[in-house]
Amino acid sequence: MRTPFRAVLFDLDGTLIDSAPDLAGAGNEMRAARGLPLLPYESFRPMVGSGARGMLGIALGIAPGDSGYEPARDEFLARYEARMTRETRVFADMLPVLDQLATAGLTWGIVTNKATRFAEPLIAALGLGSMAAVLVCGDTTARAKPHPDPLLEAARRLDVLAGDCIYVGDDLRDVQAGRAAGMATAVAAWGYLGLGEAVEAWGADHIVHAPGQLLKLLSMA
Repeated sequence: MRTPFRAVLFDLDGTLIDSAPDLAGAGNEMRAARGLPLLPYESFRPMVGSGARGMLGIALGIAPGDSGYEPARDEFLARYEARMTRETRVFADMLPVLDQLATAGLTWGIVTNKATRFAEPLIAALGLGSMAAVLVCGDTTARAKPHPDPLLEAARRLDVLAGDCIYVGDDLRDVQAGRAAGMATAVAAWGYLGLGEAVEAWGADHIVHAPGQLLKLLSMA
């Protein structure tokens, strides 16, 4: 594989793994506990990139600063932790991509805003822990994405220049963090994407509509 990059860094949720079913499931568990009807999965999926804040906004219509938000957040996280490997899977089309990166000897790692408490056991359960060369979580550095610190920390741990990395993610914050770190950026358009402006307006260097297309991008001379 000829590539202009020395390392590929991936966001986790919505880029490498489809965690939406378990995150939505935790949200619906909270609704059921309150005697509320369950919401369709499609209501939750776009907001997965916003974590507990996004899920609680859909499930209970509450946001940070609202009365009762913090205990609801703690309840959500506990419910999610109890079920986070029940339905979550690596995106099937990402598996051959990771295999090809390994075959080509191209280093890859994970930079996520997910807390270490969740990310480490989750990637271990999915078989990614032994494959990723680095894992930087939302609480690894003092500031999480969209600040560039997590991406710069990943590059430091890999002993590569930030400019020699490409960051692939499915949220505007991923593009903002990658650009601020001086990395090339690619939008994983198969991911969750949020409900904001179109991905074309995010300012990424590339938009990749299917995991297989990522190999073509990485092979550019």
